[in-house]
Amino acid sequence: MTMKLACSVAALAIAAAGSVGAQDRVKFEYWYGLTGDLGAVVLETCNRFNASQDKYEAVCIGQDGYDQAVQNTIAAFRANQHPTLLQSFDAGTADLMLSGEFYPVHKLMADTGIEVDWDDYFPGIANYYSASTGEFFSMPWNSSTPVYYFNKDHFAAAGITEAPLTWEGMEAAFYALRDSGQACALAYAPSTWIDLEQFSMVHNVPVASNDNGYAGLDTELLFNTTQHVQHMENIQRWIGEGVAQIRTAQSGMTARDSFVSGECSIFFSSIADHNTVHKLAPSFAWDVQIIPVYEGFARHNTVVGGASLWVLSGKTDAEYEAAANYLAFLATKPEQQFLLENTGYIPVTKSTYDALLAEGFYAREPFINRDIAMKSLTYTEPTNLTRGIRLGSFIQIRAEWVNEVQAALAGQKTMQEALDTAVARGNDLLDRFERTYAGKTFP
Repeated sequence: MTMKLACSVAALAIAAAGSVGAQDRVKFEYWYGLTGDLGAVVLETCNRFNASQDKYEAVCIGQDGYDQAVQNTIAAFRANQHPTLLQSFDAGTADLMLSGEFYPVHKLMADTGIEVDWDDYFPGIANYYSASTGEFFSMPWNSSTPVYYFNKDHFAAAGITEAPLTWEGMEAAFYALRDSGQACALAYAPSTWIDLEQFSMVHNVPVASNDNGYAGLDTELLFNTTQHVQHMENIQRWIGEGVAQIRTAQSGMTARDSFVSGECSIFFSSIADHNTVHKLAPSFAWDVQIIPVYEGFARHNTVVGGASLWVLSGKTDAEYEAAANYLAFLATKPEQQFLLENTGYIPVTKSTYDALLAEGFYAREPFINRDIAMKSLTYTEPTNLTRGIRLGSFIQIRAEWVNEVQAALAGQKTMQEALDTAVARGNDLLDRFERTYAGKTFP
């Protein structure tokens, strides 16, 4: 990615960082939602930026999860104590867009004299965080897409020679694993991002009307009428037949933990987990594959997950200049590579991805096959149904889906009843969102 910085983002110079006192730097607060290993990487990017120059200081504060980051920021606005920069996940995009309490990053970079090749961003990433006219509202950074992780040793013992690309093939793999002696084929944790949103993308079926909300606020959820219903009924059946087992923090072991321990053979997650699985599962061979589709459906692209960085309103010009330089720093090829090497996230720009391919980055351990996520994200050009989801109150809609699916899996209702209820409650939230922003449209 080509960038000309009005205020130069120098190479790392840790020794020089102490030459100017911290009180002389322009400080800005950055609130981030990532936790654990990923949160530690976020904090390190702040340290790297602070060490790279002596004019600005990023004060980076973890918020213990994406939901908390958004909710804490809303509360902080009321007291005028909000940060300059917020890491917000995909589900918060529509709410932030219509709030008006942000400084569009496209405009920020232009106003501070920083040139950005916005066309260098992958369309599947750009579409989620930009207006219909192409201007970016927030800066893509930690981007991901889902894959499934599988135990190659278990597959070999079960006679499975290729990782399935269809759900019919995956079901056959579940039973082959069981017949070979594996007590748990699939470690399952309900996830709207994987089971509903990304599932709908690859099948090119709607989550909601109005092109998944992009075409207007008078939107209704539709996921109780699509292939999603059969898929969730299949998951319920696989759990009932014992080839899939629920593995969540509430059940005592997460899906990832059950996989890295060797208990379960497969789990679905973000590619961002790749580095952590590499560290935690050294005793067996494993790999990743793109998520399956049902036979009879043409595969389409998945969409970006993760988060983007929003610049919030009400700050000084000096703070905005500091934040712009930090965003420019993160967008450079060395800093994108630092993020990729220490997580499982994907490049957000085509030039960085091309450079990594040319350097053989994905041909060496522990990065081999990690770019399968790029194959998934760019499998087709985005359609009106696969460019993303733009729904107000989406954080709460996700929660309704999880609550209802859990009730169905607990035997309290059928899956169809659960999804019908989630849709009804979600539509109430969408109706309230439309009334709150009456007369407005998404840019």
